[in-house]
Amino acid sequence: MKPVYIVSGLPRSGTSLLMQALQAGGFPVATDGKREPDESNPKGYLEIESIIDKLRDNPEMVFNFEDQVVKVIAYGLQYLPRGNYRVVYMERNIEEILDSMEKMMNAKDEERESTRAAFVKLNEKSKTDISSREDMEVLFVSYNEILSNPREQLEKVHRFFADKDLDLGRMVEAVDSKLYRQRRG
Repeated sequence: MKPVYIVSGLPRSGTSLLMQALQAGGFPVATDGKREPDESNPKGYLEIESIIDKLRDNPEMVFNFEDQVVKVIAYGLQYLPRGNYRVVYMERNIEEILDSMEKMMNAKDEERESTRAAFVKLNEKSKTDISSREDMEVLFVSYNEILSNPREQLEKVHRFFADKDLDLGRMVEAVDSKLYRQRRG
């Protein structure tokens, strides 16, 4: 069975950044083009808008993306059927994720504490689940480290997807640190 390549992580964790870098490096990305670039993500989301619903209703559809990389946010990983997966899981400072979500929605999260708790729980459960699955190879990558040292971090991704013959230089060039706007010390 051919591998299915997945980029995952919490919302606002840097999955779009990694998808953009992979696309620049020559990896075909699965996208429906429905979600246009916007102020929160000016280089685009590169996703299939309703992937979670599609996976929940028809989990086998993930095998339609065997020669592409597909974004499946952390919550959607639970719907993946047995297969052969190569997953890069993006991690990011949780406070930056929450700040980014608030900015994106242009509203202060009145339930920030409960949102934080839910995201921490989802993140830990997702990481534990994918790490324990025998049908998944997993690479954990830090969004914060990609932005501070893109070449070193993307070399790890490049090696992880070595069978795809990606252009590391173009991957590194795709990283735009000016878009790192929700920084925490």
